[in-house]
Amino acid sequence: MATIRKRTNRKGTVWQIDFYDPEGKRVMKCFPLKKDAEAYLGKVQAAKREGRYHDVFDLKKESQTTFNELAALYVENFGTQRAFMTSKRYLLNVVQDHFGGRSLSEITYLDLETYRNKRKATPTIGCKPRTDASVNREMALVSHMLAKTVEWGLLENSPFKKGKRLMLKENNHRLRFLTEVEIDTLLKGCTPHLKPIVETGLHTGMRRGELLSLKWEQIRNGFIYLTETKSGKARQIPINDRLAEIFREVRCGNQLKSPYVFCAPEGKRFYEVKHSFTSACKRAGIEDFRFHDLRHTFASRLVMKGASLKAVQELLGHADMKMTMRYAHLSQEHLRDSVNLLNDLPCGKEMVNNGPEVKRASNLPTAKPL
Repeated sequence: MATIRKRTNRKGTVWQIDFYDPEGKRVMKCFPLKKDAEAYLGKVQAAKREGRYHDVFDLKKESQTTFNELAALYVENFGTQRAFMTSKRYLLNVVQDHFGGRSLSEITYLDLETYRNKRKATPTIGCKPRTDASVNREMALVSHMLAKTVEWGLLENSPFKKGKRLMLKENNHRLRFLTEVEIDTLLKGCTPHLKPIVETGLHTGMRRGELLSLKWEQIRNGFIYLTETKSGKARQIPINDRLAEIFREVRCGNQLKSPYVFCAPEGKRFYEVKHSFTSACKRAGIEDFRFHDLRHTFASRLVMKGASLKAVQELLGHADMKMTMRYAHLSQEHLRDSVNLLNDLPCGKEMVNNGPEVKRASNLPTAKPL
């Protein structure tokens, strides 16, 4: 029940209205004139009747906006991202199934932590344990969405900020690469359409998406020019003699039926080679090897043959040298060559042939063995 009171103090007389907002919070406002207090009180009463809380009670939209409404806004603003169509669309459906129609103000840090732990404990569709990286991709999406709500004025603070970091610690130190024997065996196990793709990956370190979307127009002047990369930065990869031969063979085979380098006989580009690659690995007897490990093989073989880590970083397109440093332990020969640069340091042996010095040196007492 809203009321108006006349209150007098040393500063003068004011008119105070006293009411409760829709969330049950008591509100008291003062006005210098009674007519202003009455007008505001009329607004309050009309807003309660009509449900127009935001204008009068100054409540944040977070108390009304649902997660589904946020998802729609997110798609509207980020649906054109290249990564959205490949992964975010699926992840968004997963998180919507959990948070659904809940209002943003109801989502707490506890809810986020519970969701993370629940997803980690839920097996994948193939009944395999869900990896930390997979859970982190979902948490990263929710974190980005809630961070945008703060920027868009829908939340005052993201619940992610109310506790410790919710990301799981990933094991990024996996470094599986092929030996020369395994490379030969794998290539022999590849089907005709897969072999040039795998071999190009071994000679360039390109990611699967970069390989399958490669166009002939990107190959010129002895380089492969990549513009749409994971880091967003363009990079150029030199074409060695074997890779030039591979491209000539592919070009002769598909007769430029497609602007894409790797395509089916009718000219349709390949979007996925997961099944054929898995089959090739089985035929070759190679275990625990993913397509992305071709990239590790490229970098590892370069380092072991003496390439600098800086050169490998540029070829792989790593934004941070920390990623490339995973291959540092493979450069033993390179490190040996580096310390051999100090072989010509003075060692003091020339003093032994200086006459009197030699005599004095020979008169020195000989240390007794222990």
